[in-house]
Amino acid sequence: MDFAFDARTEELRTRLLAFMDEYVYPAEQTAEEQRALLDSPWDTPAVVDELKAEAQRQGLWNLFLPDAEYGAGLTNLQYAPLAEITGRSPQLAPTALNCAAPDTGNMEVLAQFGTDEQKKQWLEPLLAGEIRSAFAMTEPEVASSDATNITTHIERDEGGTSRSSGAESGGEYVITGRKWYISGAMNPDCKIFIVMGKTDPDGADPRRQQSMVLVPRDTPGVTVKRAMQVFGYEDHSHGGHAEVVFDHARVPVTNLVGEEGGGFAIAQARLGPGRIHHCMRLIGMAERAIELMCRRAVSRTAFGKPLAQQGVVQNWIADARVTVEQLRLLVLKTAWLMDTVGNRGAHTEIQAIKIATPRAVVEILDRAIQLHGAGGVSQDFPLADLYAGARTLMLADGPDEVHQRSLARRELKKYL
Repeated sequence: MDFAFDARTEELRTRLLAFMDEYVYPAEQTAEEQRALLDSPWDTPAVVDELKAEAQRQGLWNLFLPDAEYGAGLTNLQYAPLAEITGRSPQLAPTALNCAAPDTGNMEVLAQFGTDEQKKQWLEPLLAGEIRSAFAMTEPEVASSDATNITTHIERDEGGTSRSSGAESGGEYVITGRKWYISGAMNPDCKIFIVMGKTDPDGADPRRQQSMVLVPRDTPGVTVKRAMQVFGYEDHSHGGHAEVVFDHARVPVTNLVGEEGGGFAIAQARLGPGRIHHCMRLIGMAERAIELMCRRAVSRTAFGKPLAQQGVVQNWIADARVTVEQLRLLVLKTAWLMDTVGNRGAHTEIQAIKIATPRAVVEILDRAIQLHGAGGVSQDFPLADLYAGARTLMLADGPDEVHQRSLARRELKKYL
């Protein structure tokens, strides 16, 4: 395993680091000030569009897609250090580069499983950054950590004429159900949902009961009901996390993604890259926290000496550095395995980083907050926001305990 950056990665890192220094970090405060003046808190601040235009101009666009037909054609190993850099400003940088979830996963799904018509209608404007999207899987009524539990119904009506298409389409799907924490759905630029529900709820194989369909936001019967809060706050910068109701919403059968019964498999294919992307960005969040800890420690004095000379503070900083170096190596190994033996071959490592990274970064951020005192929980530093994001990732893409259970069973199988 050789984790040295190749020439293309090094060149992109250099450009991206300069982009962050010149454009992204200065825009963090500007974005908050602009958001406070918007008619709706869910509208996009003008500075975000300016960042996107500049990123496109510099060729720092769609870096996450390994398919050169649609994206930059980077391997996971090449993309990992770039995603880490964007994690230092998770509210702005991923969006600026068109590398933000949930759009990244949705674009991967459309690129891999979408029809030519679906790609033209939805993938192309997503790749261009003209619209946003959402992935609707999690439900409030069931334990969604087990995706076979979902209750949303996707029923086929052979005689239907879709109101959203205005033309005969060989039947319709009728979607009924309630989803929540659907990221990005409050953003008015969110135009399309990928909805997971059951087309065969009584099927013998619980992993073949689900399907995915494309549901335009303006489809009759679709209601974005409310914004869900995270630790008591609404996540404006990510386009919110919404509760969405589907009340007999009708779409043409041509809106099916892949095949009927393929929803569970598509979800797994989508979540694999998503998990490693989150972990890459988490390392960048931890690096930002270490930087803030060090700056705080050398600038503040308590009990007659700088915080940097307090033994407990030195321990926190040293432990954080060791932890980040360990995590980075494990993430790079996982990226390398995904490139060389595929997602299935890297299954254990993907689960390992999903368990280890959010947990460790939450601890680093918690100590950084402690070091900043009252400022650490305030809006004057990014730490509270980073903490909320990292803590949420102990739940997103499968809670830690699900991955622990699966990984342990795989280890034990060797001895049974």
